Amino acid sequence: MMHREGMVFRPDWETVLGPVLDYLLARPEVDPARVALMGISQGGVLAPRAAAFDPRIRALVAFDGVYNLGENPVQRLVPGAPELRRALLQVNPVPELDACLARAMAARTDVRWGMQNGAGVLGTDSPRKTLLRMLDFNVADGVAERITCPTLVCSGASDPFLAGQPEKLYEHLSCPKTLISFTADEAADAHAQVGAMRLACGRIGDWLDGTFSTAPAWADMYAGSSCLDRK
Repeated sequence: MMHREGMVFRPDWETVLGPVLDYLLARPEVDPARVALMGISQGGVLAPRAAAFDPRIRALVAFDGVYNLGENPVQRLVPGAPELRRALLQVNPVPELDACLARAMAARTDVRWGMQNGAGVLGTDSPRKTLLRMLDFNVADGVAERITCPTLVCSGASDPFLAGQPEKLYEHLSCPKTLISFTADEAADAHAQVGAMRLACGRIGDWLDGTFSTAPAWADMYAGSSCLDRK
């Protein structure tokens, strides 16, 4: 869709997911009481956003969880007080800021990739506009609190991109919620647990089994474990 038709991401993901659910729930083999949605990486904010506005989603997995997609990179790359950063990004041009972003892109491959890839998938034409657009991808201002289905939030202890975002999403949830923090000892502390995908998928599968069962025996497996917070 992006490469062939030039479509880009939009933050109101319930608009995208709605027709998908329309099709899915019209199929006779689908149980409408057992529809789960999982979002990976940037999907960690897109999926919660969709679940907040579409009650047909009966279980949600944020893998890893994201409260505000742009918060971390803006904090790292844009100088000044937090409440002024968005306003600064909205001014065009800001020579000092543009020069700062250019230096960061020249010095760090990850920043350069993030800005260039971000421009392509978000439909922007400058690093400043990319950061500003990323801030629109969030579940702030009461959106996370609208989620009602059971929700699993995953977190990698050494995630260089989303540090603190899963925990922030988890704190704002008022639905039945679970937080799994993956550690370096498990080789699962990276972004979206890329070093231990089988482990992560196993735990996500266990959670889904328990969420959609009448007797969630899966929870006993993690009883007393420091890596699991249940509420």
